[in-house]
Amino acid sequence: MVADDDFLIFRPDDVDLTRSPLRRGVGEATHVLGAFNPGFARLPGGNILLMVRVAEALRDPVDGDHARAIRWTPDGYVLDRHPLAGIDMDDPRQFALKGRSPRLLGLTSLSWLLPVELSPDAARVVKVHYDKAIQPSASFLDYGVEDARISLVGGRWWMTVCGVSAERHCTAMYHSVNGLDYKLLGVVLDHQNKDMVLFEGKPGGKYMALTRPLGEVYFAYPEDSPWLGGPSINLAQSPDGLHWKPLDTPGIRARKGTSATQRIGGGSQPVLTPAGWMLIYHGVEKRGAVGVYRSFWALLDRDDPSRILRLEDETPLLEANPALTDPIAHQRYLPSPVVFTTGIADAGDHYVVASGEADLACRITRIAKERFR
Repeated sequence: MVADDDFLIFRPDDVDLTRSPLRRGVGEATHVLGAFNPGFARLPGGNILLMVRVAEALRDPVDGDHARAIRWTPDGYVLDRHPLAGIDMDDPRQFALKGRSPRLLGLTSLSWLLPVELSPDAARVVKVHYDKAIQPSASFLDYGVEDARISLVGGRWWMTVCGVSAERHCTAMYHSVNGLDYKLLGVVLDHQNKDMVLFEGKPGGKYMALTRPLGEVYFAYPEDSPWLGGPSINLAQSPDGLHWKPLDTPGIRARKGTSATQRIGGGSQPVLTPAGWMLIYHGVEKRGAVGVYRSFWALLDRDDPSRILRLEDETPLLEANPALTDPIAHQRYLPSPVVFTTGIADAGDHYVVASGEADLACRITRIAKERFR
């Protein structure tokens, strides 16, 4: 690809923190840890919506012998204090309370969503909609709203997010009639079911979505099986977009002999092509505390998406590109290469693909449709 086909469109310094919702309660200096993992959708007028996850963190998270974390409350944002002697910080994005079973985590930032409107070709920012920012608004979101995925189904935009709180780590649903203004509908999948992405259409007349349940225990496949145990992409159906039943058959699983040895999960919204439902997903190779994230793709049957027609899980479609973030290298904090695809838009002879790069910035990649044949 030439340079114009792969670039950063939105970076941490593009966020105006004077307009952050955290100003309602947090008077201390903050910075943008990352502006990344954007939801992605075509708007009615032809422009593209980039729903950016803004991870906002304290400049000085440590106060004396305590680490501090930001939490939403109905009355504003507050700072919780955790004794330094009681936490471990192997991952720069979070800390773990020592000696707790099951494992209990805290976050070094709180995430909110910033709608950024792009030109039809996704080459430039048209407007940043601070007045439409989505912040925590319920107790199941009080540690943040993360990783939006947007799908246009039946003329309406459905947006899933990962809700983080001590109550539950859940999937919440938002709904929009114009693609820009979203209403919270509540929890649709319970604890640690992440990366939920709706199909852009209704196979068999029902809403369908990719899901990715997480858990503490997984069971091994037989030694002669081609599959690896662990987190995988499942499928679920719904009559109304709110009440979901998992399909009995498995979806996309990690396969032996590939680099996705730790887990896989949904990425872009599945879009209907002449060959079937095409989707981009992420696979993680175990390396260090974070792992290496790459993007792969798959093709599912148009009438029965539980049938996998093609699984391109050996050669990555996208890999992290450190050259993109070299100009902002002083802001990088992850030790591992990470690209995390979160959306796709049709642009005629090619697709425009949105990803989070290095958990730091929003990346746009143009990929010719012939690449998926």
